[in-house]
Amino acid sequence: MSPSPSDRSNDVSMSSKSSGLGDGIEPRTQSKETIEISWFAPICSDDFQFLGVPDGALKSSWSHTSKIALEAQKQGFNNMLCPSSYQVGQDTLSFAAALAPGLSQMSLLTAIRCGEVHPAMLARTLATLDHMLSGKLTVNIISSDLPGETLDSKLRYRKSKEVCNILRQAWTRDHIDFEGEFYKLNISAAPSKPYQQNGGPLLYFGGLSPDALDLCAEQCDVFLMWPETEDRLINHMKEMTLRSKAYGRKIDFGLRIHLIVRETENEARAAARLLVSKLDDKKGDEIRSRALDAQSFAVSKQADMRAMADDEGYAEDILWTGVGRARSGCGCALVGSPDQIVAKLNRYMDMGIRSFVFSGYPHFDECQLVGRYILPRFNTGKLAQIQGRIPQVLPLSPLGAGVRV
Repeated sequence: MSPSPSDRSNDVSMSSKSSGLGDGIEPRTQSKETIEISWFAPICSDDFQFLGVPDGALKSSWSHTSKIALEAQKQGFNNMLCPSSYQVGQDTLSFAAALAPGLSQMSLLTAIRCGEVHPAMLARTLATLDHMLSGKLTVNIISSDLPGETLDSKLRYRKSKEVCNILRQAWTRDHIDFEGEFYKLNISAAPSKPYQQNGGPLLYFGGLSPDALDLCAEQCDVFLMWPETEDRLINHMKEMTLRSKAYGRKIDFGLRIHLIVRETENEARAAARLLVSKLDDKKGDEIRSRALDAQSFAVSKQADMRAMADDEGYAEDILWTGVGRARSGCGCALVGSPDQIVAKLNRYMDMGIRSFVFSGYPHFDECQLVGRYILPRFNTGKLAQIQGRIPQVLPLSPLGAGVRV
């Protein structure tokens, strides 16, 4: 945890409490005094000195990406998103398991594609990893097509909803008793008991189609958005507030975004220009199109940002869309001085955002810059700790202090 509010900078406490930015938005975590800040593991061939120009020294190898992860922990990040892609890079859960012994503080946000692993076995796999990490596990639910498969969107989300339901039963009940459209289970939940209590690992989810929003509202804990203009983000958050209320729930809000932070705005903008200075747009199109979610509704919204941007690629004050020229998914970065970026993050927090997932290029170098200029200006912590998920003593689970099964 970072210093207490009385010891830290006044950046957070000075943000306006009467701005009205968060009207109609109700995050589960009401206080913004402690914010979760995560870094990104580029395990899916997503590290560049110059965007779109492959560099063998920055490939998604274990030696390179594990070095980034350990640096992120050293800098004080609370969590690390480990993405998933069949086409390029490493397997997510294998990478997380290999990292586990070296992590003393930082959690891992592991991405899983619903349907890749039978849900009961997935529940056990994640419970095992949760024990290996002593509760430092969070899960990013993905509902895109599996490799070689194309399913109707509505069908995919119905299947993903069943997977999430089974995970919940496995982690919170003694028995999994589920009968759905895709899965029928009547088995003991004992092999799947996680280290974390009060619901097990938090489920993060991103998606903007009506079916995606409904899945998140009913089953997940954190609505993880990609960068858009403030008014668009606010509208998404208001809609999610209403949808989650309909299920008798409240969820938290997160933002996945790139950062380019330098001592001055001019230096940051110069770094952004340099990042895309060797980009061939045909190569950028190829990189974007190979992603399994390249045609998703949320990805189209990132294209909207590029379309509305000015000649330098800025869609909103320091919100730069250049990254999306060669990246599917999160395609915008905050570009500016430390003061500019902190001010923007404070506005996001006023809106109700309680979790951030940052990245930057190259990931090791930008991790150090964000650790130097941004992290010390916030009180950081884990949503799982705030919600009482991580126990103080070894839990009474079969893989913990419980009876052997």
